[in-house]
Amino acid sequence: MSITGKIHSLESFGAADGPGVRFVVFLKGCDMRCKYCHNPDSWASQGAEEWTAEDLFNKVKKYKAYWGKDGGITVSGGEPLLQIDFLIEFFKLAKKEGIHTTIDTSGNPFTREEPFFSKFEELMKYTDLLLLDIKEINPERHFELTKQKNDNILELARYLSDIEKPVWIRHVLVPENSDFDEDLDALGEFIAGLKNVQRVEVLPYHTLGLFKWENLGIKYALEGISPPEDDRVENANRRLRTAEYTGYKGDK
Repeated sequence: MSITGKIHSLESFGAADGPGVRFVVFLKGCDMRCKYCHNPDSWASQGAEEWTAEDLFNKVKKYKAYWGKDGGITVSGGEPLLQIDFLIEFFKLAKKEGIHTTIDTSGNPFTREEPFFSKFEELMKYTDLLLLDIKEINPERHFELTKQKNDNILELARYLSDIEKPVWIRHVLVPENSDFDEDLDALGEFIAGLKNVQRVEVLPYHTLGLFKWENLGIKYALEGISPPEDDRVENANRRLRTAEYTGYKGDK
């Protein structure tokens, strides 16, 4: 029986989800409940459109001519690692045709327990880059922000460093929630201890997904919180030393 993926949506010309022009596949299902999530409609896996890896890849590869030498496929979410079996099959097909593959993940499902860890090791054979969202370095604040712990997420970052898998680290800067100088400094130190980070990005909080919360009838937890001022974004960039990371340099 073919493995199917639960698909939230598709974007054929993504420019903010990895290097170059990319076809972005958004999967459904996520266990995190980030207060600022701009896709709360992707939390539940119910109501998804289901695709086999082969059918989806046959659709995606029609756009290959637009990607150039740096572009490719990014799988985002929801949380793509919750559908790791589908992801392995999908990326296997991509790598057979030399297509660059990227995973945009919060890292929340990561564990060294089986059977997940062996599957993750297999997935890394077909993955060129991970965009790893580190929501907060402080464990208590991370739980308050996402309703999930962050110890396994930081363990994932260390593991990816150990195997030297290229990573871009992303941090969403939310006033009063993930914009504390001491935490930014701690995150900067943590990132500096990794040997595989190609880029660090500060993503200013925005409210563009607020209408989705309203449509779902969910109370928006950050009501009244405005996007960060420019000086706070500059402060975060300085403390996370984003200028020290040179970005994407091609396949390793």
